[in-house]
Amino acid sequence: MAKKKNATKRIFVLLGVLVLLIVVVAITVKATGLVGGGEKATKVEMSEVELKTITQLVTASGNIQPEIEVRISPDVSGEIVALPVVEGVHVRRGQLLARIKPDFYQAQVDQAVASVLQSKANEAQRRADLMNSELEAARQKKLYDSGAISESTYQSATTRYQVLAASHEASEYSVQIAEARLKESREQLAKTTIYSPMDGTISILSVELGERVVGTSQMTGTEMMRVAKLDQMELIVDVNENDVVNVALGDTASVEVDAYPNRLFRGVVTEIANSARVVGRGSQEQITNFPVKIRILDPHNISFDLSGADDIISNSELPVSSTPVPNFRPGMSGTVDVFTHTVSEATAVLIQAVTVRDFSEFDKEEDEEESDSTAVAAPDEEDLRRIVFVIDENNRTRIVEVETGIADDTHYVIVSGISVGDKIVTGPYRAVSRTLKTDELVEERKDSRTDRSDSN
Repeated sequence: MAKKKNATKRIFVLLGVLVLLIVVVAITVKATGLVGGGEKATKVEMSEVELKTITQLVTASGNIQPEIEVRISPDVSGEIVALPVVEGVHVRRGQLLARIKPDFYQAQVDQAVASVLQSKANEAQRRADLMNSELEAARQKKLYDSGAISESTYQSATTRYQVLAASHEASEYSVQIAEARLKESREQLAKTTIYSPMDGTISILSVELGERVVGTSQMTGTEMMRVAKLDQMELIVDVNENDVVNVALGDTASVEVDAYPNRLFRGVVTEIANSARVVGRGSQEQITNFPVKIRILDPHNISFDLSGADDIISNSELPVSSTPVPNFRPGMSGTVDVFTHTVSEATAVLIQAVTVRDFSEFDKEEDEEESDSTAVAAPDEEDLRRIVFVIDENNRTRIVEVETGIADDTHYVIVSGISVGDKIVTGPYRAVSRTLKTDELVEERKDSRTDRSDSN
């Protein structure tokens, strides 16, 4: 019985020693990195460099207004006695828009006519006096030549003739002045009737029948109404100073009007302001924008000839609307995407794959590995460069400096540095912009939503 207990005890001791040896060996192997202690791969998002057509966009918001809108203000003051138009009505060139009470201006015309007649009568009287004085001077000259009268008498007759000649000339000028005043009075009377300067629509009517208005000849004047061509509308947008340098006259655009969601209209840049609009000048919130006008080319409000639109618009990015003609009104809000530049078959990468890193940090890491750890590193200046992380065949990262071109909402054009088919790191953002290093082992991070869908 004692022998059996000793044998069992030895078995337990051997098992304990064996377990202890296994634990020690496992710890030793793990510590030496022979099993399970290799370099841990960083999980990243990956994609391949591809060929794409990239179109650079400049996006801005603004309001719709007519391309041509004429403000109608009276040249004369008075009471409105006729107003045969209402807001929104279509008018033709030369059609009566309003009439101001003409009584006062008619009276001025009558006074001017009387003044002209009086001036002409005065001129006729001066002409008769001049002719009489001329005959008298001629007669006195004959008497003076024959010695019948003295020289002083002859000179008096000659002087009288000259005075009457000057008076007659002044009377002629008086007639011209009176006639000019009559012409002005008639023009003032004619201005009491206001006609439409063009075909268009009364977009704003600010006065009522019987209201008194102030003419522009005296001060700023009363704006009575506006006549606009509502079938020729444009969108005025404010473009930031950093983007306006990329916009050029003739650039095509896609216009979306808030009142017509999910519909796009074709447009073209027709005007870029030279002067900026500055908001919050002198403050930290200062914003500098430049107004840009976008003509809407698709038919709107009423039908009109658009035969030249297809010659202007050739970009395949711009869809043509086949829905009913929209009704645009001045002041409507809209957003425009201006297509400033397009590169076909370009080497393109996702925007988040490109970052700016300090090359001096990478150089410092390499120097520290090669040099003595006790050496004091000299401070380096920043060497900021635009880079991407390329993944080699061993799934290790390699930092590559790139030169970028234009960009759209999602991709950069790569001018130099990498080629189509290269595998690059596209995320996460923190890894690309800060933590990821060169020659680091990586593996692709799978989307959890993809995993769940696969398992189902």
